[in-house]
Amino acid sequence: MSKWQNSTTGILVVGLALILIALVASFAVSNFQPKTEVRLGSAVFNVSLATTSAERDQGLSGVRTLNSNDGLLMVFNSDDKWAIWMKDMHVPIDIVWLDNEKNVVHIVTDASPELSTTRTFTPKADARYVLEVPAGTVKNSSISIGTIATFIVEGKQ
Repeated sequence: MSKWQNSTTGILVVGLALILIALVASFAVSNFQPKTEVRLGSAVFNVSLATTSAERDQGLSGVRTLNSNDGLLMVFNSDDKWAIWMKDMHVPIDIVWLDNEKNVVHIVTDASPELSTTRTFTPKADARYVLEVPAGTVKNSSISIGTIATFIVEGKQ
């Protein structure tokens, strides 16, 4: 092999290695989000945490299935009327807003993926957390306004 072929092969190998590392890192970030246990009503959920703006924007977009005890807990740094939409959603969900004391302040049930970007759900009261769980969970788990959740978010109570 000529010098040119050796250096081209080396560049190709390094490039492929970098692509592989990027793919593994992307998979790890998207599939190994921090998780926590949320107790709310009669249910216990093992939820992924969305603590950054990018994670909250992503939400459950693209998720094709959601087991009965799965969900997503969005954690905000301040209280506000955080709006939620169904962009790129594939499964219906119940959405529960919790204040900084972890009391349920607003609920939307059976938010449909067909609503996509045509509807935004906004709570009537300020919230610190938003919990997204499978549709039907609120009714089946006796969750209502005033119900108190228990969970721990690393670095926050």
